[in-house]
Amino acid sequence: MGNDQLPEYLKQGEAARLFPVLSTTSKEGRTTSIVLACLCKIDEFGALLLSSIGPRIGVRATIEAFTEVVFRNQNTAIKDRPDGLIVVRVGKRQWRALVEAKVGNNDLEADQIERYRSLAKENDIDCVITISNQFATSPDSHPIEQVRKSRSRIPVFHWSWMHILTTADLLISGEQVSDVDQLILLNELRRFLTHESAGVKGFDRMPKEWSELNKLVSSGGSIGSKSQAAGIVLEAWHQETRDLSMILSRMTGNLVTESLPRKHVGDPTQRQKDDLAHLRESLCLCCKLVVPDAAAPIEIRADIARRTLDIGMTLKAPDEKKSIKARLSWLLRQLKPDNDDGLFIRLLWPGTSEPTQHPVSELRKDPNLAAEGKEHLRPHSFHIFLSERLGAKFTQQTNFVSELERLVPKFYGETGAHLSVWVKRAPQIKPDRTSGQDVTPTALSEDAEDFDA
Repeated sequence: MGNDQLPEYLKQGEAARLFPVLSTTSKEGRTTSIVLACLCKIDEFGALLLSSIGPRIGVRATIEAFTEVVFRNQNTAIKDRPDGLIVVRVGKRQWRALVEAKVGNNDLEADQIERYRSLAKENDIDCVITISNQFATSPDSHPIEQVRKSRSRIPVFHWSWMHILTTADLLISGEQVSDVDQLILLNELRRFLTHESAGVKGFDRMPKEWSELNKLVSSGGSIGSKSQAAGIVLEAWHQETRDLSMILSRMTGNLVTESLPRKHVGDPTQRQKDDLAHLRESLCLCCKLVVPDAAAPIEIRADIARRTLDIGMTLKAPDEKKSIKARLSWLLRQLKPDNDDGLFIRLLWPGTSEPTQHPVSELRKDPNLAAEGKEHLRPHSFHIFLSERLGAKFTQQTNFVSELERLVPKFYGETGAHLSVWVKRAPQIKPDRTSGQDVTPTALSEDAEDFDA
């Protein structure tokens, strides 16, 4: 069946078009149609996006997509029309998904999604996919809590528009699209999605509760265990950390992910609960980002009490080196002298000994500073970090986000990308055992006779 022919179960709809003929005010319809059409026509793009929510797209699979669909078997009480329908065919088998999209500042609505779940159930549709400028840690962790807590058995997956844009960019920068025409088409999609008319944007501002929370902390107040403002701030923080991971993905050409405890993966509610407890105790927002093949995860800490951003990485010290100075010199050699401004090294000591820290610039001048009061110990790890006090900018909704998105790439580009883990030297052959004859039973017997404890 050609993509222009409607399936028999559809009463109304149209094949997803690369050049949809729609009203100039229909941003959602136009953007959705173009993306769904590219999903069908660019093999690697369709396979990579859809693999994130379930179906494997092999060589025998075909993808079809339709927009503004109405089903023949549709409850007349449901007046909404899904923005799209994706159909994956492998032989006689089909996998189908309804699509609901929002662009610009329009957010998804839980009630509408539940109606689409009912529609999907009535028509044996496998799932619902939502697309918006809201972010999710993973496609199966929906950004709307009511959707996650619903008892419906129809799964709802979520792609942010920036996730779709990042997927396209990674395929292009990684030279993973084999067909030249499809590569050109994917680049045109990237160009379209980056234009303001598409309604695609990253996370660019904290909610008004961010300023309220800062005022509370600066006045010496404590964050309540059921603080609504703190909950809203944490939701925004999780949106921003996801956006940060995609920004770094596009900058490095590699998929950067958030490092989450297993219990938080797929369970944003538990993550929210645990992060609120940590926020109340530490007055800090924290996250870790994993860059492929980097020496360590990037640790990000927004300290509300100090109005400071700390971005760093923790490396294990080389245990083969015995002195404090030798271990520290190993790290200092990896750091470019031109980037010392705002850079610190925190030394982590064994047992209950408190960590110590010094500016990198001072340790370069006098590495012995690190040993003061710790002469009998050896640091087991180093935390190298960039620290910048933002002052009033920290409390501002847009400046906080823009400073964060400036400093994280700055730290990684100038420092983090140049760090290496300590690699233990391979065992060497002993000077007195250079031949196999030196380790025969007879030779070892002679060594035993001559042994002097």
